[in-house]
Amino acid sequence: MSISPSSSAQAAREVVARRLRDLRKGAGLTVTELADSCGWHHAKTSRIENAHTAPSTKDIRAWAAACGAADQGDDLIAQSLHAESMYTEWRHQIRSGLKSLQDSAVRFFHETQLFRVYSSTLVPGLLQTEGYAAGVLGISAHFRELTIDDSAEAARARIDRSRVIHEPGHRFVLVAEEAALYCRIGDEDAMAAQLGYLLTAGALPQVSLGIIPSATRARTQWPRETFHVYDDKLVSVELVSAQVRITQPSEIGLYVKAFEQLRSMAVYGADARALILRAIEALP
Repeated sequence: MSISPSSSAQAAREVVARRLRDLRKGAGLTVTELADSCGWHHAKTSRIENAHTAPSTKDIRAWAAACGAADQGDDLIAQSLHAESMYTEWRHQIRSGLKSLQDSAVRFFHETQLFRVYSSTLVPGLLQTEGYAAGVLGISAHFRELTIDDSAEAARARIDRSRVIHEPGHRFVLVAEEAALYCRIGDEDAMAAQLGYLLTAGALPQVSLGIIPSATRARTQWPRETFHVYDDKLVSVELVSAQVRITQPSEIGLYVKAFEQLRSMAVYGADARALILRAIEALP
């Protein structure tokens, strides 16, 4: 059974919780004694040790000091901050609007050399046209009940961000399930333009576009959640409730392994174009 990104983030929190619990036990303190020393209710100690509440920097320093392990405070703080950064709720990310969310990644995109993207449901964002992107972001804005729908501006920002695909020094390996070609976003003209653009963008020398046929029989991976691998430094996974950012090398390695297996099932070149043309012909 695979581990979901949200479980992975929770597991990182639990590692911190276990280290704090081990410190307390190693110091011979009860839950109540630790709480008294830190100046809070014993229930807070239990919530932290069970990974129900994330400890603050101040909490960790007090905890480590109470256990006679102040020298471990900085390491624990760094580990805790990493665990919390893995799981960023969408509602926090979009407080400044969807356009701001697109703009926030521009510099990172320019710094990334190798983009590996797998998408099971939609055309990868790097290859989206403005009309298609506006449809995707409009659905997101409606679902999240944003007070200000800036999806049109966000779509233009996404297209500007995607111009990195034409800059030297970058490579793009993009894999999508064939089903993504049939997920209707926007009207017929928007879908036709999007599918047509895939034919053009997929032919760029710096782009490898693979489509996994729906009829593939010998699957080594079932359709997974959409994820992006940036160099070998970061994996970003999109959930309904959150975006998970994974930086642990062992977990990045698992995603790279999954990506390579998914990539091996895809078709490329003329075969991929044939699947895209078939999707275009299927438009009403």
